[in-house]
Amino acid sequence: MEILDILLSASFWAAAIRIASPLIFATLGELICERAGVLNLGIEGIMVAGAFSGWMAVYSGTDLWMGVTVALLVGMIFGALHSVLTVPFGLSQHVVGLGVTLLATSSTYYAYRLALPDVTTPPKIAPFQPMEIPVFVDIPVLGPALFAQTPLTYLAFTLVVVVSLILYRTPLGLAVRAAGENPAAVAAQGLSVTGIRMAAVTVGSGLMAVGGAFLTMSAFDSFFFEMVNGRGWICIALVVFGSWRPGKALLGAILFAAFEALQIRVQQTSLGANIPYQIFLMMPYILSILALVAMSRRAAVPAALMVPFQKGAR
Repeated sequence: MEILDILLSASFWAAAIRIASPLIFATLGELICERAGVLNLGIEGIMVAGAFSGWMAVYSGTDLWMGVTVALLVGMIFGALHSVLTVPFGLSQHVVGLGVTLLATSSTYYAYRLALPDVTTPPKIAPFQPMEIPVFVDIPVLGPALFAQTPLTYLAFTLVVVVSLILYRTPLGLAVRAAGENPAAVAAQGLSVTGIRMAAVTVGSGLMAVGGAFLTMSAFDSFFFEMVNGRGWICIALVVFGSWRPGKALLGAILFAAFEALQIRVQQTSLGANIPYQIFLMMPYILSILALVAMSRRAAVPAALMVPFQKGAR
């Protein structure tokens, strides 16, 4: 009964939505990259860089939205580096992605120590505050969960709709999807596969960085090492879980976040008193892996994912 009470509470779903928000940004970014045919394993490091750069910008005196913009631009810079090495030069996407993660993570730590050499406790900023949407917030359970969140959460859900419309209702989206399915056909239409893929990776990386910025500017109020804590790798799995579709990826992010919120609350129940807490820490990942296995068997991988393209090559 305790678990059922938790699942039916507004606070539980409000926490799940809050935990899912950075995952939504980063998953959309990875999805755009992979739809264009590029696997971006730099996501973990890019999220770290976004978390730090956005927070540091606000700590230095800019407003919150400018901090989000700074994080977006930093992510796009790392995305541009990734795209240059993997698309026109055709280097291994696995190696480059891991290299970008290491570069972004280590440079972030270096910048932190350089900017705040004598700080032992991370300074705090004034983060985004929840905004209640009148009328809708009064809906039982769903109202407080969905309509009393911070502006970045609303932006994350809005972007799911925007990305879906662009990918499936516009010529631009068709070109991006074709670049990941049949790049030769794109080139035959006179379009630049290289340009499309590089732009997709750059934009997608910017969204990943905004996902990291959510952690320091909405979920928390400061930056600390290891705060991303593997969320980037989870987002790669969520893209597969969602079959490379934004709507399904959104559901996957909420599902994982619900598992995460549940394990925190279950530890505080009588059940949690009798079971080692490590079991609960593992629970979201175990359940997510099982869900991923079940869904990925029916997933249609973009045909040209991780396949380099050189115009005129056979």
